[in-house]
Amino acid sequence: MTLSVDGTTVVAPGYRLKPHPAQPRAVLRDADGRVWTELSLLASLDVAGGRDESYAIEPVRVVARSEEAVELVVEAASALWERKAVHVRCTADAVEVWATVSGAGRLTDVTLLGGRAVLASGAAGTFRSAIRFASVFSPTPTEPVSVVRPATAASSLGVVGDAEPGRLHGIFSPPPLCWALGSRLAAGATDVPDGPWWGLSLRAPVGELTMTAVRYDPLDGGFLLRLDYEGHTTVDGSFRTPTLVLRPADSPWQALADHRADLVEHGLAPADAWPRAGWWSEPIFCGWGAQCARAAGTETPAADLARQDVYDELLGVLGAAGVAPGTIVIDDRWQSAYGTGEVDLDHWPDLRGWIAGQHAAGRRVLLWWKAWDPAGLPADECVTDPAGRPVAADVANPAYRARLTRIVTELLGPDGLDADGFKVDFTQRAPSGESLRAADGPWGIAALHALLATMHAAAKAAKPDALVVTHTPHPSFGDVSDMIRLNDVLERDVDGAPVSVVEQLRFRHAVARAALPGHLVDTDQWPMPDRASWRAYVEAQPSLGVPALYYAESIDNSGEELTADDLALVARTWAEYRA
Repeated sequence: MTLSVDGTTVVAPGYRLKPHPAQPRAVLRDADGRVWTELSLLASLDVAGGRDESYAIEPVRVVARSEEAVELVVEAASALWERKAVHVRCTADAVEVWATVSGAGRLTDVTLLGGRAVLASGAAGTFRSAIRFASVFSPTPTEPVSVVRPATAASSLGVVGDAEPGRLHGIFSPPPLCWALGSRLAAGATDVPDGPWWGLSLRAPVGELTMTAVRYDPLDGGFLLRLDYEGHTTVDGSFRTPTLVLRPADSPWQALADHRADLVEHGLAPADAWPRAGWWSEPIFCGWGAQCARAAGTETPAADLARQDVYDELLGVLGAAGVAPGTIVIDDRWQSAYGTGEVDLDHWPDLRGWIAGQHAAGRRVLLWWKAWDPAGLPADECVTDPAGRPVAADVANPAYRARLTRIVTELLGPDGLDADGFKVDFTQRAPSGESLRAADGPWGIAALHALLATMHAAAKAAKPDALVVTHTPHPSFGDVSDMIRLNDVLERDVDGAPVSVVEQLRFRHAVARAALPGHLVDTDQWPMPDRASWRAYVEAQPSLGVPALYYAESIDNSGEELTADDLALVARTWAEYRA
């Protein structure tokens, strides 16, 4: 690491950072001299009842130099905080940025790489970092499908989402909190252009990720990052935001791998996955797609077909075709109430006996679990709205965590159902809202980790080789998940054209492998647009992870029946996979 003669420009092997002599900004260039951004060295940390604005902003100054790092700081006054500063640490391969404050309040919105301020020149309002790059790679699947989007398009990473407009970004929840900034536009929905790239990632202990989402927020040639704390994180004394890490990369996959390595190096993510049981790699049959196919064109909800007799019929169809799954997932819904884990005896009159029968046939059984759902739970163990209506299970409440432990023990333990693990779904249904009421404790991403940690620990205590499948490919969730599910398939690109199923899932597989390379991948298979797409994906699945079959009789979206040749294709690809 060297400094220029004027003592302000930081020169590293892969980049140069030149702070402005008077303004809270710094130009970031790569090793070839290309400007990628002019970073805004401002931040705003809003609290309930107050918006943070910086004023009396000091020039950037160097506070520490060594051969390993150069540290800069920008101090500012704030009407909300007693002390406030933005810090920059330059190392040989990365630029790190974070903010610190002293004071008290309940955090709502936090912005980094930009914020509200009143400058000495009289300019006031919201300031942003400059967009000098062409594109942004997002590691979370979205609808419309847009893996690499123009730099002017927003992106949200977190644990809140659904199929409503502007919210379908919870397929991975949470994904790696890492974007890649690209030099070229993409040629299509799943195209990832050549580099160079810059990784832009978030580093913090998972227990401090108490925001529900982190958003790349662009506007008119500028951008900042917005962290949604929603009033559920209390500052009383001092607070340090997560650290943003900017690092040159050859590709988005390298950016994701660097993000994981950075978290592991700082002790913020596990270096290794949970030891695998041999049966985890066996092909999976999940009944949800077949339930949807049977329900198509009828008045019967698909969830009403998660029945013992239906699953026996489906397994009979597969068995007659020589399709032999090693793991069965009983999907939505075997429960009488989502939150309690009590078996619906009308659907499953003898679930324990049925599971024992599958074990005798050499198969394992996973139970679908809807995370967060409060159905059947007492209100005092739930997050509630202002009227007291339960919205979600309250993982910050020790009573709920104790209940969840008992439920898992009963479902997996030898004295209970003796099931073999869980397919955990709906992690994107995390409670979200400043008006919501909950026990003091984790919120947002941190709360989801606490929920899964409770389930995972109870599962392993009840059955050491239990399998917990989630759609949470954030590196810090490697200790609470055994297998990463690629999750529901989406449909169209930004122009409304269909997007290849195989290419969508190849992208997701690449994200999961970069972020959690030691974890198995559940390849999923629902929903399929048509039989041809299904066949193409059946053939691709063994190269992407553990094959998962969701259909037995027909395709729900197209109504096309599966033929003997179709099921023979499954049997053949599974045989090749096992070999």
